[in-house]
Order: sequence, then C-alpha cells, then structure tokens
Amino acid sequence: MSGPGPTEAAIAARRQQTKDKLGRVEKAIAQLRRERGRLAVRAIAERAEVSATFLYENAEARALVQQAVVDSKSRHDRRTGEKHDRIEASWRERALNAESELTRTQEEVFAQRQRIGELMGQIRDFDQVAPGESLQALTTENTTLKRRVQQLTVEHRTLQERLEGARSNLRFANKRIADLEAELLEPPRL
Repeated sequence: MSGPGPTEAAIAARRQQTKDKLGRVEKAIAQLRRERGRLAVRAIAERAEVSATFLYENAEARALVQQAVVDSKSRHDRRTGEKHDRIEASWRERALNAESELTRTQEEVFAQRQRIGELMGQIRDFDQVAPGESLQALTTENTTLKRRVQQLTVEHRTLQERLEGARSNLRFANKRIADLEAELLEPPRL
C-alpha cells in the first residue's frame, strides 16, 4: 500500500511546482509589459526565476511566452509605424512645399526674362529715338532687372537643392518602411 501514496504525492507536488512556475511566468510577463521591458524568453525566465528550458518544454509556458512576444511585437510595430508615418508625412509636406516654391520661382524667372527681353527691345528702340538721359534710366532699370534675375536664379538653385534633399529623405523613408515590413514578415524568434 505504500507504493501509490508517495508516487501520487510526488506527482501532485510536481504539478503544484509547475502551476507555481506558470503563475510566476504570467506575473513576470505582466511586469515586463508594465515596465515596457523586452519580452524575450531569457528576460521572462530571469524575471520568473525559472529556467529557459522550462519555458521551451512546458506547452502552457511556451504558449504564454509566444503570445506575449507576438503582442509585444504588434505594439512595437504599431508605435514604430505611427512614428514613421509622422516623419514621412513631414518630409512629404516639405517636398511638396519645395516643389511648389520651385515652380513659383521658375515662373518668376520666366516672367523676369520676358520683361528683360521687352525692355531690351525698348532700349534698342529708344536708342534710336530717345535722348541720353532716358537711355540712362533704361540702362539702370535693365541692370536692376538683371540683378533680380540673378537673385531669382540663386533662389531657384537653393530650392532645387532642397527638393533633391527632400526626395532623398523620402527615398530613405521608403527604404526604412520596406525594412520594417520585411522585419514584420520574419517569423518571431524565441
């Protein structure tokens, strides 16, 4: 009669130990979530004071850890995605602003060139008809317009460089999105 008694007691004690360990694992996962700690097998095992082998071999423990890791990655991916979306929207807005400003500047340069052409034609006409002082006024205005064209050309070049920078940043952001998507598609490692 002494055979089944100690065996049953040992089995019951073993079940109780397993239950206690599972409770500690759940508690460790909850603590790590609250602390925003890294949810990995080793971290959970250390916090729960159980072996990593227990977490791998016990089906319930393994399921708890896998679910915690998946939930953690989902939260992390959402936060990363939201942050990336804000950054990308900012760069997209900058690129659109730069393109808009570049278009405006190009139109202004074109209008100034047309105006210079008209004035050059008037200078030629006045050169034949007008006295010297009106010619001097036209020459001064022509010089002023040429300076304005140079200034607009510099602005155009600056905006072109900004646009190239914004496009480069957008390409970088798109590459980062692709990397993050690739990371999401990789199976979780335990």
